[in-house]
Amino acid sequence: MAKSSAKINPYSAVGIVAAQSLGEPGTQMTMRTFHYAGVAEHVPTGLPRLIELVDAKKEPKKSVVEVKLLKEHSSKESHAKALAKEMESVLLSEVALLQEDMAAGRILLKLREEDAKLFGVSIDMLKEAVKKTVGANKVEQRGNKISVRLKESKEKEKPLKELRKLTIKLRKALVKGISGIKRSVVIKEKGEYFIRASGCNIKDIMKLKKVDPSRIYTNSVMEIEKTFGIEAARNAIVREMHSVMELQGLAIDIRHIMLLADAMTSDGKVKSIGRHGLSGEKAGVMGRAAFEETIKHLVHASIVAEDDNLVGVTENIIVGQTIPIGTGRIKLGMKAKKK
Repeated sequence: MAKSSAKINPYSAVGIVAAQSLGEPGTQMTMRTFHYAGVAEHVPTGLPRLIELVDAKKEPKKSVVEVKLLKEHSSKESHAKALAKEMESVLLSEVALLQEDMAAGRILLKLREEDAKLFGVSIDMLKEAVKKTVGANKVEQRGNKISVRLKESKEKEKPLKELRKLTIKLRKALVKGISGIKRSVVIKEKGEYFIRASGCNIKDIMKLKKVDPSRIYTNSVMEIEKTFGIEAARNAIVREMHSVMELQGLAIDIRHIMLLADAMTSDGKVKSIGRHGLSGEKAGVMGRAAFEETIKHLVHASIVAEDDNLVGVTENIIVGQTIPIGTGRIKLGMKAKKK
């Protein structure tokens, strides 16, 4: 009985009900940010976060990743702290001084002992990072100093440009940790330790020992889609939107959010809501023209002789027909009596 009463009437306009249910409370949302304990990041909540989600941004303004450990390690704080340190990225510019020698056509690097000790970086790790970055160029080491000499070139001006490019590249070279993970902190919750870090790189985090790959979560929907697929991305959209609404004290039926997430992921990739996403991909030319860029859509339709079968609500309103919703969707026929 309860299941039957939960069903909607045939041909009900569920889309507009969901749009109103999400849109109206959205006008009351604030522009607040939320501070994650231990991670020096103010993560947007409220309206800015909702806009990020519906616009399907490639990267959120502040991405955060939560990493849970395997059951046998999750109760040990020392294991969590060691993993957190292993995750944090260390760039070459943070542990070494770089100096360009234009006359000799080389770059000199000197390991900063104090910083290297703090980050747990050795001269061998630095040399390995330099080799990966400079490729075919010659690398030499003397004590705590490394020199990179450019390949010989016939052009006189080219080495100077190459030297400058290589210096910029070396400054950003990864010496230790996981690319994209800036800062991490260990948190205890419900008797187990886990790591919360700013930045995101799920694929590389999953390769680490002691990490439970089934319990990694990030607020970056695109990162989830790239790593786990479209179904996981759809669930992430539902979870993120629901938590945004809850933080604002807004009670919205989760089925409205699920419908929106289904529409955004129906083609196998995450699409935004707008002219570059759902609204710009409507089947009928009149439906597309009614939203934005009216002249552009009408001119293109005229050039290619596009037809509009008037299957949508907007198109039928424009031409003054009964909209195909509710009883307007029913086609009546009469059986004539034979004489």
